[in-house]
Amino acid sequence: MSLPSNDMMAAIAATRFGLGARPGEIDAARSDPRGFLTAQIRSDGADQPQGGEGSAQRLAEVSAYQMEKRDAKAMGDPKGPPVRDLQKELRKQAGDDFLARARLGANTDAAFRERWALFWANHFTVSSTSLAVTSIAGSYEQEAVRPHVFGRFEDLLVAASTHPAMLLYLDQAQSTGPNSRASQYQRKNAKKAGGLNENLAREIMELHTVGVDAGYAQADVTEFARAMTGFSVGRPRDSSPHQFLFRDNAHEPGARTVMGKHYPQTGQAQALAVMRDLAGSPRTARHVSTKLAAHFVSDTPPPALVARLEKTYLDSGGRLDEMALTLVNAPEAWDPAPAKFKTPYEFAISTWRAVGAQPQAIGKLAPVLTGLGQKPFSPPSPKGWADEAQTWCAPDALIKRLRFSESFAAGAADRLDPNVFAQSALGARLTPPVAKAVARAETRREAMALLLMSPEFQRR
Repeated sequence: MSLPSNDMMAAIAATRFGLGARPGEIDAARSDPRGFLTAQIRSDGADQPQGGEGSAQRLAEVSAYQMEKRDAKAMGDPKGPPVRDLQKELRKQAGDDFLARARLGANTDAAFRERWALFWANHFTVSSTSLAVTSIAGSYEQEAVRPHVFGRFEDLLVAASTHPAMLLYLDQAQSTGPNSRASQYQRKNAKKAGGLNENLAREIMELHTVGVDAGYAQADVTEFARAMTGFSVGRPRDSSPHQFLFRDNAHEPGARTVMGKHYPQTGQAQALAVMRDLAGSPRTARHVSTKLAAHFVSDTPPPALVARLEKTYLDSGGRLDEMALTLVNAPEAWDPAPAKFKTPYEFAISTWRAVGAQPQAIGKLAPVLTGLGQKPFSPPSPKGWADEAQTWCAPDALIKRLRFSESFAAGAADRLDPNVFAQSALGARLTPPVAKAVARAETRREAMALLLMSPEFQRR
C-alpha cells in the first residue's frame, strides 16, 4: 500500500491520530508527519489535566459526608448533613476534573498522546454509578491510566484493577471468600456474610484481557474471583485509608486453576499471577490489537494491521509504546479515506481545537455532551463508550450535532475567515465540494456550521 502525499499525511496526523487540527498544527506536521507523532510517545505516560485532588482525599470527603448524613438521620433530620451540602461539592469537583481533561484535549500540542490515553481510559472504563466513583473518576484516570499508557500492558492492567475507583465500580471491595476467616467469623457471630463477587474478575477476562471468545468457562471466572478476594479499599481506620488494601482475612484460602493454569495459595500474589498470565496471553494480544486498529483506522479493522500489532505485543512483552510505533508506521493507518465517525466528545473537542479555543465551563460543556449521548464520566456499561459509527450517526444525533454547530458558529465565526478556517481545520482532507460550499455560504456563521457538519469534519 503506497502512502499519500505529505500534505495528506499531515492532515491525517492531526485529524485521525490526534483530536482535530488546531490552527497551524497541520503545517507543523507537514515536513515529517510520522515523526510528528512518534515524538509524542514517551515513557513517562500521558499528560495530566491541571488541578484536582487525589482519590484518597476525595474518598475521605465522601466518607465524611456519609457519616454526617448518618448522624443527621439519627438526630431526626432526614434531609442529610445540616451544615453543608458536601454531595453537591463533590459532584462539582468531578465536573471540574472533566473540564480540566477537556481543556487539555482542546489545548494540547500532543493530541496523539492524548487520544492514546483516552483510548486506554475507555478500555479500562469506570462510570459514575455512585457518589464515591463519581468523585474519583477523574483521579482514577490520572493515577491509574495516564502514567502507564506507554509502558507494559500488565502494569496498566494491575494499576487499573487495584485502583479504588475500579474496585468500587465493580463491587470488588466487598468481595469475601466463602471459606475466608472473615466469613467464618461472620457465620459464627450470626452476622451477614459479604459473599463472593465476580464482576471485576469477569470484566478483566471478557473486556480487558483475553476477550469473550477466548474459550474460558464460568468456572474460570469464579476461580479468578476467588483469587481476587481481599482486593479492597481501606476504611478510615485502616493502615491505608481510602487506598487499595489487601484484606488477608477476606481472601479465599486454597490453590486456584484459571484457564488450565495452577496458582498456589500465595495471598495477594495469587491474583496478580493470574493477571500476569492473562496479560501475556496471545488472546490478549489479539483482543487489544483488534480494538486499537478499530479505534484508529476502521470499524472493520484490517487483518494485516491487527496481525502486525499482535506480533509487536507478543514480541515486546506487551509494550504499549512499541504498539504505538507500529500503528504510526502502518500504511493502513494512513489511508486517506476517513473510516471513523467521531464520538460526541471527539466532535466537541475537535471543534474547539479548530478555532484555537477551549470550553469555558462544565455547566455548558456537560449539557452539550449529555444531549449528544455521551454524558461526562458516565459510559453505559463496563464495556465503555462505543467506538462504531452506527452508535453515533443516527438522524436524531446528527440533528443535535447540527444545533450545536450552529450555536458554536454563532459565537465564534464572525472573527474568522471561513476559507482560511476550512483549510486550517482539514488541510488536504478538505474536498472541493466542501470548500465551494464554505466559500459560497451567505454568512460566516453559515460557512462554519457547514464545515463542522461536513462528512470530512465529522469523520476522521
